[in-house]
Amino acid sequence: MTTPLTVTAQARTLDLGTIARIRRRHRVRTLVVVAVGVATCLSLLLITFGLGAAGVPPERSLPALFGVGDRFDLLVVRELRLPRATAAIVAGIAFGLAGALFQSTLRNNLASPDILGISGGASLGAVTAVVGYGAAGTSVNLAAFAGALGAAVAIWVLAWRNGLHGIRFVLVGVGIAYLCGSLISWRLAEAELREAGTVLLWTVGSVADVRDGTLGVLTLGVLVLVLLTVPIAREQRALALGDEHAQGLGLGPTRARLLALLIGVGLVALATAVAGPVAFVALVSPAIARRLVDDGGPALVASAVVGATLTMVSDVVGQYALPGLTAPVGIVTGLVGAPYLLWLLARSDRKASA
Repeated sequence: MTTPLTVTAQARTLDLGTIARIRRRHRVRTLVVVAVGVATCLSLLLITFGLGAAGVPPERSLPALFGVGDRFDLLVVRELRLPRATAAIVAGIAFGLAGALFQSTLRNNLASPDILGISGGASLGAVTAVVGYGAAGTSVNLAAFAGALGAAVAIWVLAWRNGLHGIRFVLVGVGIAYLCGSLISWRLAEAELREAGTVLLWTVGSVADVRDGTLGVLTLGVLVLVLLTVPIAREQRALALGDEHAQGLGLGPTRARLLALLIGVGLVALATAVAGPVAFVALVSPAIARRLVDDGGPALVASAVVGATLTMVSDVVGQYALPGLTAPVGIVTGLVGAPYLLWLLARSDRKASA
């Protein structure tokens, strides 16, 4: 005879089994996204060795990748093409992961570092260092990093009212972005022609000149911040449920939000300080990742992989898609991201009116 207690136990077992299957499916989809992203990046890397006027065919580029070959092959493969591809991948990981942290923490699909002015703060710092003080090299990178942190602190202070609310953070961030953009335009207007050309890439983003020590700092810094993301990954799902639910689960929402945003700001500041403000990668990558994984969560790992793939593909397209024309990676990602932003705004308007 089946008792109510038995029925309840069977239902609970069924629910747990269903949850386990859903989690297993999401893990499999995440692994597939990661595998496809890694395979795409590696394939593009090998393909780019043979592209362009200085291309090296596969039978020579593969040995050169491991340090075997003549000086020309080693120069092209190890000193020109490999650092550029690595910079695109690492910067894409930083932007993609930062975008996922911002969007899940603030519960807003428009909460992207470039829209909120953090990338603009980095650009302003770099432009000010070059135009105002004649800085070069590492000093410019440090100024960009300081500019991003300064913009983040300004947004945090101005948006704080007995707690941090997502919509206020976004609105204040948009205002800071406009302010940074205006100051950058002013700096460029008073700059000499040669200076303006030097800082132009800091307004669009490029990985063409990321080399040696700078690339090492970028890679090491992003690795450390990725590792710091691991302990807070579970907290992102709780934050997505709202502050009351997060508190019910024993999570302090303010502390968790602060940690997540600090890591996100660090990722953006580091990547922008080296590669410039590569537009829309942080906005688009989490949206693509969430659709691919389809688990309703922040999809942090998938967002990082999609960000790397998107940046790598955009850089290759900018270099070789049109013969005789080379475009920085930020131009290509802007052409991809701008239509998505317009679509997202139109979709939000339709939801609001419905």
